[in-house]
Amino acid sequence: MRLLSTVILWGIVLSPGFFHGHIAGDYLFLFLLMSLSFLGLMEFHHLTQAKGIFCFRRLGQAGGLILLGSTFFYLTGYWDRAAGNSRANDFETAIVVLFVLCLCTRQLFSRHHPAALVSISTTLFGFLYVPWLLNFIQKIYFFTGVAGIHYVFFFVLVTKFSDMGGYVVGSLIGRHKVIPRISPGKTWEGLAGALLFSTGGSVLFYTLDKANLTGMDLRHAIALGILLSLAAVIGDLIESLFKREAGIKDSGKFFPGIGGILDLLDSILFNAPIMYLYLRHVIM
Repeated sequence: MRLLSTVILWGIVLSPGFFHGHIAGDYLFLFLLMSLSFLGLMEFHHLTQAKGIFCFRRLGQAGGLILLGSTFFYLTGYWDRAAGNSRANDFETAIVVLFVLCLCTRQLFSRHHPAALVSISTTLFGFLYVPWLLNFIQKIYFFTGVAGIHYVFFFVLVTKFSDMGGYVVGSLIGRHKVIPRISPGKTWEGLAGALLFSTGGSVLFYTLDKANLTGMDLRHAIALGILLSLAAVIGDLIESLFKREAGIKDSGKFFPGIGGILDLLDSILFNAPIMYLYLRHVIM
């Protein structure tokens, strides 16, 4: 039920892709992405608060929304002409540098929170962990020279197949724990199932949609099936580590049967940059 609900929710999130290229569809995509970022970062801040760790929550939220919004307008050219992939990366780097500068400046004027190292590090990590990693989704979506929305569908579906394989195989024959102190439910058998399902799903989706996956071939489909599955498992374990550290079972209660936004995003966050980098430096 949890996996089915997650797939349905991601289907809703990606639904604006059917109107890709139309201004209304693109703006709806941006709105949904910014909503995921805002709510996901809010849940991350909730985890830090549960541990008694201070961070600049409002600044982190503002920085994340500015990063996503400004990158969107830079990539689409709705304000000016559309930028290429390399220039978009330079622009994104400039936003991150400005955020770090603003964050450090904010700490200089903070009288009530002298633990500068902790507050700056925690705020910066939250910014990078949620909005910055999510930003790679729209960099794929608007990738120059390919039908980017099909690559977004591809990597999200392969990731969900990995989750499905890990859950099904782990539930049926899982015996040997991977890291029981962090996630008692994760087993080596489940990991093998995740790899098998994601690789098979990757080949299947490539076969069905090869006309729209410009530059991809069977070798890339197999390689991505393996890479995306491994990163999905690691992303899931990292979020489990954060929740266990904070003493919280679910990152939130936004979705009944799933948990919070971070529980929806955990296996996606690290796969977005992997898909983007593979698309840019290997496929194209």
